[in-house]
Amino acid sequence: MRNPHRTRRLMACAIVGVAALLVTSCEFVPIPGVTGCTITPANSFWRARVTGLPAHPSSASWIASAGSTRTVHADFGSGLWDGGPIGIPYDVVDGSVPAAAVTFTYADESDAGPYRVPANPSIEGGNGSTGDRHILLVDRDTCRLAELYAAYPAGAGAWSAGSGAVWDMRSNAMRPAGWTSADAAGLPILPGLVRYEEVEAGKVLHAIRVTLPQTRRTYVWPASHQAGSTTSAAVAPMGAWLRLKPSVDESTFPPQAQPIVRALKTYGAVVADNGSAFYLSGVPDARWDNDQLRTLGRLTGADFEFVDASSLQVAPNSYEATTAS
Repeated sequence: MRNPHRTRRLMACAIVGVAALLVTSCEFVPIPGVTGCTITPANSFWRARVTGLPAHPSSASWIASAGSTRTVHADFGSGLWDGGPIGIPYDVVDGSVPAAAVTFTYADESDAGPYRVPANPSIEGGNGSTGDRHILLVDRDTCRLAELYAAYPAGAGAWSAGSGAVWDMRSNAMRPAGWTSADAAGLPILPGLVRYEEVEAGKVLHAIRVTLPQTRRTYVWPASHQAGSTTSAAVAPMGAWLRLKPSVDESTFPPQAQPIVRALKTYGAVVADNGSAFYLSGVPDARWDNDQLRTLGRLTGADFEFVDASSLQVAPNSYEATTAS
């Protein structure tokens, strides 16, 4: 039976026709070239406001273990780094792109597909990268998102990958408990990326994917998988949710940073992988101003707190979230 205290959904984005400004402010900025579907349902956890949530009892120790003096970094931008684009790119495909044969290292936790990998896909880090090499594919015909981790060409249009997952972007169905995806926490990657179109519109209306240098060997909703290196309760698990403190004044940041700061205060950031401390994920784009993005480095771990997001969960097998306010 559903908890009666969890029945009120994301009303700020569900009310239609009350005020045009209200509805407009809640519209998810679409993916260019994709019509008829959004990256997530309106009541996905990615779009839940966390301003009203209590701080997690372990917030102070989790911040300390991640690094209270470590600075925030936009792990995306314009130009190249080590010969590859800065950030995690994605491709929009359709039924004209044939499904590629993909073999997986973690086949028992990977989806069969289809993975419509184009002839020259956008790969995180570029073709010569030896990093995470994510490939993200949005099928505009089926409104499905397919993501691959550690993807390498295997000849004749085939690919090998560490793991992969396919998501119906219209559904809140989540991975089975214990399953990875193309991300360590078992989450979809694309919904948590900062895109230039969002910042240009002045509205990053979702939680942001973030990495920490160490995580605990467990996970909490909305994550379904762990990749931790310690059992210490002083270290945050996968799926832990950060919120920027309201005392931070976003008006002191330049235009490309302001919507990101507002999003961190309103929707927060979800720990999705191990990596550098407080690295925010986004999509590479020639229109980013790297100098403006670097001003996010004014923020440190001490400017954040972890929140207790357990009250947002509607069901153990769903990404559906209640409103946090």
